[in-house]
Amino acid sequence: MFTGHPNGLFRLFFIEMWERLAFYTMVGILLLYATDTETGGLGWSADIGNEIYGLYLAFVYFTPYVGGLLADRFLGYRKSVLIGGTLFAAGFFLLASGYSWGFPAGLVLLCCGNGFFKPNISAMVGNLYEKGDPKRDAGFNIFYMGINIGAFIANFLAAIMRNQYAWYAVFVAAGIGMVISIVILLWSWKVLEKADVEPGTGPEDTPFSEIMQKILGPALLFGVVGWAIAEYVLPGSVTKLVKATDIGFLIGSIPILLFFARLSNDANEEEKPGLRALLPIYLAGGTFFMVLHLNGSAMTTWANENTARHLGQADPITVIADSIWIKGEPVFAQNALPGYYSNASEDLPRPNKSTILGIATKKQATMFGKKKMDAASLSALSGSLPTDVRVEELPLKGKLTDEQSSWKKFAVDIFESVDIKEGTDSHGLPTISVIVEDGAKVQKRVAFVRENGDDDFAAFVVTKEKFDSLYHDGAKELEPGQFVRLANAELYQSWNAMFVVLFTPLVMIFFMRLMRRGVDFSTARKILAGMVITAIAALFMACAGFLSDNGAVKVSGMWLMGFYAIITVGELFLSPMALSLVTKLSPKRFVGLTMGGWFFATAVGNKFSGFLGVLQGAMEPAMFFLVIVGAAGLVALYILSVLPKLDAAIKKYGA
Repeated sequence: MFTGHPNGLFRLFFIEMWERLAFYTMVGILLLYATDTETGGLGWSADIGNEIYGLYLAFVYFTPYVGGLLADRFLGYRKSVLIGGTLFAAGFFLLASGYSWGFPAGLVLLCCGNGFFKPNISAMVGNLYEKGDPKRDAGFNIFYMGINIGAFIANFLAAIMRNQYAWYAVFVAAGIGMVISIVILLWSWKVLEKADVEPGTGPEDTPFSEIMQKILGPALLFGVVGWAIAEYVLPGSVTKLVKATDIGFLIGSIPILLFFARLSNDANEEEKPGLRALLPIYLAGGTFFMVLHLNGSAMTTWANENTARHLGQADPITVIADSIWIKGEPVFAQNALPGYYSNASEDLPRPNKSTILGIATKKQATMFGKKKMDAASLSALSGSLPTDVRVEELPLKGKLTDEQSSWKKFAVDIFESVDIKEGTDSHGLPTISVIVEDGAKVQKRVAFVRENGDDDFAAFVVTKEKFDSLYHDGAKELEPGQFVRLANAELYQSWNAMFVVLFTPLVMIFFMRLMRRGVDFSTARKILAGMVITAIAALFMACAGFLSDNGAVKVSGMWLMGFYAIITVGELFLSPMALSLVTKLSPKRFVGLTMGGWFFATAVGNKFSGFLGVLQGAMEPAMFFLVIVGAAGLVALYILSVLPKLDAAIKKYGA
């Protein structure tokens, strides 16, 4: 499998591995970073975090269509991948900058970078091989191993960087990964010349101007108008759950939907059955990715809020998190801060009461959690400190002592002024935003250090209400300054990548045995089976919802492991088969457009992943997952109803 391949294959393997590591790092932590209120995240509501996640995933999967067209017509593959990698790296470094404009600008660059990178590096792999080369399939298998290795490592990288340093370090690490990818590409520039193409427009290609006029231009216009109407005309009750961006995206999708629905009208009679068969494939693909990419929204929320992640659980993720320690700390585990205890079991030890300072107002506690506080608030908070707690100033630059390093995790940066904005989220719950003017200088960094003999420790600041909610009669307490350790929530997303590697050969063997036995398990039936398995995965999580008493108590991480195992089988049944059919059922002159339809269907599904993350907060967990079961089940029934037509089209074109 690993011998006899063109020279450029393993170079492309590592270029893609580093890029996918960076990409999946962002998928793993985007929602967590946006909603974090205790370790220096953005502190936004879950609604806003899920809305951003959905928009990011939608555009990061739609831009490859445009990037592929630009590569084919104007740039070539190597230049496109280089541009994409550069935009990717710049996006991550912007995210790490801390500027308020750096977050949206960084996400835009990531979306554009993925558009140039993702479709064209895959095309380069195919171009390394001559037509009919039996090694080609093995080459793609090796290449996709790089994708999944990168995806698996990504969340462990994110965990160790934010645990040992801070959120910005995750973005820096991902940016460095992209720089490594670019360096390998430049080092391999001459070797990969064979995999490139001379850009231009063929006689059967749809002109780029026509694509802009009929698809992208109308979609942009409809989307902007739809968003503006939703944002400025519709009442807030309408956009409470269905956000203005959701409405704008859906309205912007109308011209694209109409275009692909009518695409067969421009085809001859020989071509029409194949083009019409693509519509249910698009629907199945979009629905599947809607569920799969809940990994970064609803499933990450479940891992963060509803999963018992403290070390010592019978859960492989917590075992891994407990396996590697540096300087007396598990590198893949974080402290169980007060937010973790809202639905934790009563027998889980609480931090010692001396470790938690319940003296802050809500605004002060919010600033402490965001690690940004104004000098006036520090002065007011200092006046409320117990006599055995002091304000310890830490150096902003230079090497810290071991003691100062331990205090830094609960340190807060002090600015001359900090703006506090209060509001409500879509559920009417109060929100507080902490805003520091771009370019404002940190005056000093302080921690609230409690005297404890020879082992002083930094205390965590909360409100009096939060402090009282942490403790109950008979609650067990840890030693002063100690915390229960938790496996990071993002680690659970690595199950999907690992199961893809483990299950791919098993699924292939299963298909081969069915074929040898003469069982009629056509490609269309594999897609149907994939949708059914997707519904089963959601049903599995509905059971977890019932067992958690709808979020009242935390449940084992094994439920997430089971969900990812089941949905990965669905992915292997559906995703590669559907993608293959798109190219096989399309006339050659329409392949570019129909691949664009696949990317569009994926983008719509991803947008709904974010919307479902918003919906999750408005529903009980069991009912939420049952809604997903219903959606996947309805699509499966539709695929079943058109199965004869799909099978006929597949046989007609030898697909």
